[in-house]
Amino acid sequence: MQGQFEQQRRALRRQPIFSTTRQIFLLLCTAAFLTACATRPPATAYQRPVSQALPATTDTPLRAALAPLEAKHPQQSGFRVLASGTDALQMRIALARAATKTLDMQYYIANEDTTGKLLLGAALYAADHGVRVRMLVDDLNFKDIDRLMAGLNTHDNIEIRVFNPFGSAQEGMFERTANLFTQIGHFTRRMHNKAMIADNQLAIVGGRNLGDEYFSASETLQFRDLDVLAAGPIVADVSASFDDYWNSGLAYPLSVLNKQKFDAHELDQTRDDLRQHWRTNADPYNAKPLNATPLAAQIAGEQLGLTWASAEFKVDRPEKIEQPSPDYVSPPMQRLRELLRDARHDFLIVSPYFVPHDAGVQATSELTQRGVRIAVLTNSLAATDAVAVQAGYSPFRVPLLKAGVELYEFKPNQETPPVGVAGSRSRASLHAKTYVIDQQILVIGSMNLDPRSANLNTELALVIHSPQLAQQVAQIFARAIEPGQSYRVTLADADQLAYLRSIGAPLSPLVWTDVENGEKRTYIFDPQAGFYRNALTGLFSLLPVNSEL
Repeated sequence: MQGQFEQQRRALRRQPIFSTTRQIFLLLCTAAFLTACATRPPATAYQRPVSQALPATTDTPLRAALAPLEAKHPQQSGFRVLASGTDALQMRIALARAATKTLDMQYYIANEDTTGKLLLGAALYAADHGVRVRMLVDDLNFKDIDRLMAGLNTHDNIEIRVFNPFGSAQEGMFERTANLFTQIGHFTRRMHNKAMIADNQLAIVGGRNLGDEYFSASETLQFRDLDVLAAGPIVADVSASFDDYWNSGLAYPLSVLNKQKFDAHELDQTRDDLRQHWRTNADPYNAKPLNATPLAAQIAGEQLGLTWASAEFKVDRPEKIEQPSPDYVSPPMQRLRELLRDARHDFLIVSPYFVPHDAGVQATSELTQRGVRIAVLTNSLAATDAVAVQAGYSPFRVPLLKAGVELYEFKPNQETPPVGVAGSRSRASLHAKTYVIDQQILVIGSMNLDPRSANLNTELALVIHSPQLAQQVAQIFARAIEPGQSYRVTLADADQLAYLRSIGAPLSPLVWTDVENGEKRTYIFDPQAGFYRNALTGLFSLLPVNSEL
């Protein structure tokens, strides 16, 4: 035994430095895993008052403006599609300025960048005027708890909570990495909902998070997205969902996660900084709210462009994350399946992260056999910000095309609106999640068509029964799939395969076509993706991660 030990000791001495370092790293990880296994107490264990949405019947300027319109459209709500980043930013700021009692915000990502600070400044403006502000942010992307947001949390009228904490400002990178392995179930399940609600009368829901890339304000990335402004009775359903998440056992006060301390003069400094940020950036980033006309006045004058229609609000409950069960059925996904099954003429799908699996291929095949047109717009490999998801999607392209589905992939190079005073040369990526059924029904929300939305993340969706709005989004879809905007993916025909054989090129079952400078172009590999993205896609396709995509 002693001889074996000595041989091992000598062998260890001969090992290169990096091997020894690896062993030390593994020992440290083991120690971290043991310390990270302790479960954080539920949020209800902390001082955290339960609060509810403002009653929808409370007298407010927004309520007074909407009441006559609701009387003219009984059992209906008003809607306006927010197609551009500028419209979406302006409307959010207008909601914050219009609120007189309550302002609720629920987001997967909330960045403290240029537009993020404009929106935080608008929220502070509301709080300074007596509005109760509640902000709920998912933890996964809440990585920059700096003095700005933590300082706002000290305002008497502002409370920020973090959903499903995976780490905190009191934990370093090493501890958070350890948590990734020891609490993988919590890490993979995220609150993906996106909503902003003013006085329980107006709400914005859709695909946009809070960040420059969602509001045509980033110089590196432009997400093409869609939101909808909702007014009237349906907003109470959105508020009820917000309350469920706000008061759940996974919504932790930011104050218990963040160790920074503040005094009154620092909040004053934060206020001064945000006011200066507004003066500097509001005009260049087109942030001023709707020509400075009060939102209630625009509603009363029927100038807001609302379309009134019946609607449904479908949302996951926080128990999907808090108490996961394999038997859980997602209400937004279930409703979309029902609408897909009942489609008679066409079903248009916009999903930037699209992983249909065999069940999705089968469902669409049954429809195309009945003569229903199924058209899908998703990201190309060159445009996506999630290469792993592309690896999950790519094996289903051939089966979908053989089933008669039309496939379009969004291009990374688009004409983009100017950003600030410098203009933009940013890469474009699709981020909208919307579905049009028979040009009669519009579904818009946070839900992608992938296993993650169905099984792991919480999602929300508005189902709007309005031919007018459905056709408006169908026209947006038609423009987005034009060959200057997206690649058309098809099966290679006999002539194309014969040509590839004649030049000695690899035979490809797929071809991509587009138009550039008036000329049609054809590709036999994912266009513009480059070696690195193609290699990553191949790597991810070998990993058993389909259920996480």
